[in-house]
Amino acid sequence: MTDSPLLGKHRHVLMPWSVQVNQGETLIVGGDGPYFIKAGGGRILDFSSGWAATQLGHGHPIVLEAIREQLDKICWAPPNFVVDVRAQYAAALSDLSPWEEGCRVHFTTGGGEANDDAVRIARQLTGRSKILAAYRSYHGNTQGAAALTGSLRRWASEPNLPGGVVRFWAPHPYRSPFYTDDPTEETRRALDHVDRVLTQEGPENVAALIIEPVLGSEGVVVYPEGYLAGLRALTSRHGILLIFDEVVTGFGRVGELFAASRFGVNPDLLTFAKGSSSGYVPLGGVLVREGLACEFDGRLFDAGHTHSGHPLAMAAGLGTLKALQSENLFKKAYEIESWMKVALGKLAVKHEIIGDFRGLGAYFAIELVKDRTTREPVVAWQAKDSRITKDFYRDLLNDGLWLHGKYSISVLAPALIISEGQFAEGMEKLDRALAKLSDRIQA
Repeated sequence: MTDSPLLGKHRHVLMPWSVQVNQGETLIVGGDGPYFIKAGGGRILDFSSGWAATQLGHGHPIVLEAIREQLDKICWAPPNFVVDVRAQYAAALSDLSPWEEGCRVHFTTGGGEANDDAVRIARQLTGRSKILAAYRSYHGNTQGAAALTGSLRRWASEPNLPGGVVRFWAPHPYRSPFYTDDPTEETRRALDHVDRVLTQEGPENVAALIIEPVLGSEGVVVYPEGYLAGLRALTSRHGILLIFDEVVTGFGRVGELFAASRFGVNPDLLTFAKGSSSGYVPLGGVLVREGLACEFDGRLFDAGHTHSGHPLAMAAGLGTLKALQSENLFKKAYEIESWMKVALGKLAVKHEIIGDFRGLGAYFAIELVKDRTTREPVVAWQAKDSRITKDFYRDLLNDGLWLHGKYSISVLAPALIISEGQFAEGMEKLDRALAKLSDRIQA
């Protein structure tokens, strides 16, 4: 076995969704607030919270102390034991949930498992098998979550996927699948489309409809007003459970604890992960409203994991909630939203390569185009590889900015603890990289 100069220090690590020999040699040795610390002391501003996970930045003292305290108590216990930290965190989530009746929590170690189990729970509760999921979506990379996913990241799992998933098109105001630029008409046509899909599948066969209340990495789309409420009305009419995938949007990312609360639309089940522990310990789960969860008081709840409700994850979750509440960070995203709209508006005037910018709270994206009139993207939708965008992200990294993106979408999701000065620093670096990208396209 020989070392490859192209793989270097990471030759034994399979990096996700990557051609291995294309990986760089950026060595991270620490984190400080919204910054990664490189070997040698250099700093990289983390402008996407990793993969929209580190809500509190890196090394938040409240979360670290909560984890340290739990280390001295117990680090693992069977999921069906009563453990104080587990009970406390579940009760806190119920109190903060979007339902007046409260909820019960099924814990997982990540978002993919959470979405898997939400579907499993919905099928148990309804006795139905089919699940509706959007084409333009991402719900995780487990086998079941990949079946729900609409983007190309499901392809590697096909054709051996669990059955019963039926797809539909959701609205996209910038790239409408319903041939309209009118948001009201977009909503009407999109809801009519789902209704037609249900007619063809038989609503009595459908257990649940799952959707990200703000589309995540597949475009960061805020749906037109009335769409989510329309889905709620449609599913309720047919006894279909509505699942919100809030793996990204939960825990202050869009300005409230959950997007459901910001939009005033309550699902039946809600999945979470990422920001729930600020990414410090793997944590995810499913909130099930009490009116449904109580069904399992007299029947088997047929789901579980070895590390469900892991005590260290529970401590990290409680610490994260404490930090979010004590520092009023649920609302900080509204302030960041105002910064985003002003800063991105200025960049859009300066750089015609920005075809659209959109988002909510501390969760925005820019969509890069070759031509604003035709809206031709810099990289074709779902293209697996592109030198031009790789160079763009390399320019950003070399200038000390980490930005997550794919296709022609760049995701801006800074930590909620970011200062206005640090935010301005990120925008200056983005400005420089956009200028270089524009020059390359015009060359």
